[in-house]
Amino acid sequence: MGMNQTLPENYAALHAKYVLSPWVAQAGRKPPTIVRGEGSYLFDSDDKRYLDLSAGLVAVNLGHGHPAVTDAIADQARRLCYVAPSLGNDKRAELARAISEIGPWPEGCRSFFTTNGGEANEDAIKFARTITGRHKVLAAYRSFHGSAPGAGSLSGENRRWPNEPGMPGIVRFFTPFPYRSPFHTRDGAEEVERAIAHLEDVIVYEGGDRIAALLIEPIVGSNGVVLYPDGYLARVREVCDRHGIMLIFDEVMTGFGRTGAAFAAQRFGVTPDMFTFAKAVTSAYVPLGGVAVRESIAKFFDDKPLPSGHTFSGHPLAVAAGLAAITAYRNEGLFDRGLAIENWMRTRFEALKSRHPSIGEARGIGAFFGIEIVSDREKRTPMVAWQGTQSLAPFYNDLLARGVYIYGRYNVIIVAPPLTISEKELDEAVAVFDDAFTELEKGK
Repeated sequence: MGMNQTLPENYAALHAKYVLSPWVAQAGRKPPTIVRGEGSYLFDSDDKRYLDLSAGLVAVNLGHGHPAVTDAIADQARRLCYVAPSLGNDKRAELARAISEIGPWPEGCRSFFTTNGGEANEDAIKFARTITGRHKVLAAYRSFHGSAPGAGSLSGENRRWPNEPGMPGIVRFFTPFPYRSPFHTRDGAEEVERAIAHLEDVIVYEGGDRIAALLIEPIVGSNGVVLYPDGYLARVREVCDRHGIMLIFDEVMTGFGRTGAAFAAQRFGVTPDMFTFAKAVTSAYVPLGGVAVRESIAKFFDDKPLPSGHTFSGHPLAVAAGLAAITAYRNEGLFDRGLAIENWMRTRFEALKSRHPSIGEARGIGAFFGIEIVSDREKRTPMVAWQGTQSLAPFYNDLLARGVYIYGRYNVIIVAPPLTISEKELDEAVAVFDDAFTELEKGK
């Protein structure tokens, strides 16, 4: 080799030696080293291409490398990279106005910005406790609201356990799950009735006048893409109103077009008192989260101090990216494009299910689907137990080797592509699924 040439870095070895990867044992991991992205695709250091069928972690709604957002970030970096959140900022104000315009409240809203969704959920709870003067918070089992101590306490599955005993005052309840009903029914209407009766019982035993808020994902996200039966969220809204409980939607995964509307609140026609957001607000190009608070509630803080603050609240680079992303969603008609993607995916996944007995159910809405992988379709037996010690890592690795990145937990794979995906790209993914499921079923 010439004097000016050097051997390429072994990035896999470098990553393994110096980086701690989330949620997994560190030894033996061999993920590809991703160095660039373009549209629906990721490319590794060997220039191998992967179809990003989960939009990262249900976040990159615009696809990779959207020029309007990358240009906005570059322009903002040249003008101003940081200003204290106590001072005003042009892009911060414009983004907050844009969120109010696309939000579910005719009265509008005000936004408090954070750096991520977990932080936003913690702040929403602080706001609700301050405004109501109450302490308790209702949160669902099988939910995920973040991993930091406060947000982790709000979560209703095993990623919460390392935080325990955690934040006090959290009370859990079960929500409907038609495919695996905790209320022992396969009838959607009956599921709603039993779930609401259960929620009412929990409130009676905890004291409705002691509960500040109920925090819920309008669609269960990383814990299986669970859609509630028709009418459930509306009934939850009625229960909260009756007891003076603030209803908070965690729209971190469902926001910014994922469900076929700007927010799940609009898709389901149920209006919360606050919603939290992150991920797709910038198409995940820069970390940003926040709490949107309806105006009639936000005005509480006009003469009382807001009980939160962060160094990076409304960071100029992040809000500039967010404003550009929302402008792109609007200009390109992406808030409702999920409706078309929903039809594409439903048709293809039902056909896939007919060919593969290991698919128990393919459920979803908008560009947000979950595929249940089962060992017995009739009994609905999951191929690996939820929160068990086994995993389907070989299946996910097989998909990756075939050029499809997919995010999933235990026996549910989460199909949530960029909103810019084409039918041709989706067909490419389905062909890979077909082969991967065939291989999986050979070794079942």
